[in-house]
Amino acid sequence: MSIKIGITGGIGSGKTFICKIIEHLGYPVFYSDDVARSITETDDSVIDSIKKYFGEKIYFGRKLNRKLLASIVFNDKSKLKMLNSIIHPAVASYFEEWCKLNSHHKLVFKEAAILFESGAYKQLDKNILVTAPLGIRIKRVMERDGVGEQAVKERVKNQMPEDEKIKLADFVIINDSEHLIVPQVINIIESVLK
Repeated sequence: MSIKIGITGGIGSGKTFICKIIEHLGYPVFYSDDVARSITETDDSVIDSIKKYFGEKIYFGRKLNRKLLASIVFNDKSKLKMLNSIIHPAVASYFEEWCKLNSHHKLVFKEAAILFESGAYKQLDKNILVTAPLGIRIKRVMERDGVGEQAVKERVKNQMPEDEKIKLADFVIINDSEHLIVPQVINIIESVLK
């Protein structure tokens, strides 16, 4: 049975970069957000549930109108909660299947933007928070997504505060261009394997 480790971090913290390092070290990473995006267009029961709650117009064939869905759920917390109640259990189920396929690895990692917010961290053995100073995070997202500073600040405001995440994390990786990343990752892996 593999040890399951969660990886999360606020927008622009660099969690995907950390995951690429972990994969390079030979450990598999389950990308929750990619799976969540994919199943809204490939999993019939997820598609049916979304259509049932948000109406047929939310899809063009099997293609989800993400902009329309986002405009609905980000203005109504109860609708966001409904969407999450459809997607999170489905992603959790895919993760369990994926864990079985990867059970020959000592460690498996689950990357998720809202690991703490969704409560998914409770199903994992250990959790890592990737963190960086807000200014660096904002700059990274502006460069990556081609958006303005205010747009990034709005996204940050919708996320759980960093200090709350730190309390829930077993390990913290500082990704600020000053601390070396690889030694931090290796120290965590060694500590978990002991």
